[in-house]
Amino acid sequence: MKNLFRVACLQTKVVPSFDEAIAEADALARLAVLDGAKFLFLPEYCGGLKSKKAIFCPPVAAEESHPFLKHFIKFAQKEEVWVMIGSLAIEGFEGKYFNRGFIISDSGKLVSRYDKIHLFDITLSSGEVYKESSTVIAGKSIAAVETTFGKLGHTICYDLRFPMIFRELAQQGAEILAIPSAFTKVTGALHWHVLNRARAIENTSYVISPCATGAISGGGEAYGHSLIVDPWGKIIQDAGDSRGIVIAELDTDKVKSVRSQIPSLLHDKKFEIYTVDEQSVA
Repeated sequence: MKNLFRVACLQTKVVPSFDEAIAEADALARLAVLDGAKFLFLPEYCGGLKSKKAIFCPPVAAEESHPFLKHFIKFAQKEEVWVMIGSLAIEGFEGKYFNRGFIISDSGKLVSRYDKIHLFDITLSSGEVYKESSTVIAGKSIAAVETTFGKLGHTICYDLRFPMIFRELAQQGAEILAIPSAFTKVTGALHWHVLNRARAIENTSYVISPCATGAISGGGEAYGHSLIVDPWGKIIQDAGDSRGIVIAELDTDKVKSVRSQIPSLLHDKKFEIYTVDEQSVA
């Protein structure tokens, strides 16, 4: 395992089609490779996204023929870099799709896939309502993946608000927690930074959160501010709200060091023993 390595968040603009999405991500990926990044992280719905009446309507394809996935499998192999595809809309059943992320090795091997578990069903205002479950099939399994650089826990966007999924990934050995997102601008301005820092602090892990940016065709806006956070909760990189890349050098030995100083993962009392003592209730 390599202790020191360079990672890049690719902060792509939200675009509505496969072709535009491939062009957008490829251009930033090439800049990241030129800057020495060995693991590239792309946002949620990086294969294209638009909306209609507050329902996300990304372009959908079967996994085996998805043009964005095929492109980046070839890219990873040719450039000898690892790539996390934050998520793509993958053909499902009964008119719905999976919001599915992928990890590709530097040999072009598809080593992991993760279907988003927590779906974005919220009402921000009378004019901004989201109902992801109306079109998306929820996932049922978490993903903790061995890579050349350490163990990585893969989540997607709204998962960020559910700390137990990150605790379980860390308990399974994840040293890096990835949270690719298309976080909304409204909630992002209030919650994005503090939630990402909290997940890093709680689990003494690096957090890598590439987030799309810009207006979504049909309504809504992605927040940007892709983050790389260290195990102490310090923000190493913040991409702001413009399209581009941010790069940082990570050191998995730092995870080990922080976990030895604050061994909260070892002290954790499993949820099933958190019970209410009836005698303590007034």
